[in-house]
Amino acid sequence: MFQTEFEFSLPNGYVDGDGNLHKDGVMRLATAADEILPLKDPRVQSNPAYLSVILLSRVITKLGNLHSISPHNIENLFIADMAYLQDLYQRINENGSDMMKTVCPKCEHMFEIEVNEQGK
Repeated sequence: MFQTEFEFSLPNGYVDGDGNLHKDGVMRLATAADEILPLKDPRVQSNPAYLSVILLSRVITKLGNLHSISPHNIENLFIADMAYLQDLYQRINENGSDMMKTVCPKCEHMFEIEVNEQGK
């Protein structure tokens, strides 16, 4: 079965306006529209770095008990969480899985490992 959604757990977590911590979430595979439509957004046109904020707000379908993720939520992530999500986005959309290639430091054998929800 083709997997289109991937669970994750943020290293730090998103703290909402009420002080609630949200760590566990779900990211779906991106569509062409997810990458094309944000390019029309004036925030992206004036600051291309904002593209990742909009992209992540489109593909994250759940974060804690939040079922609607806005660019504001992504803007308020800790930088370690943002980096984690950008890495996850790239991995699942390039490889179609949450696998990471690695090499044994002793025998130099190349293999893949699954990155679990805690990013370990």
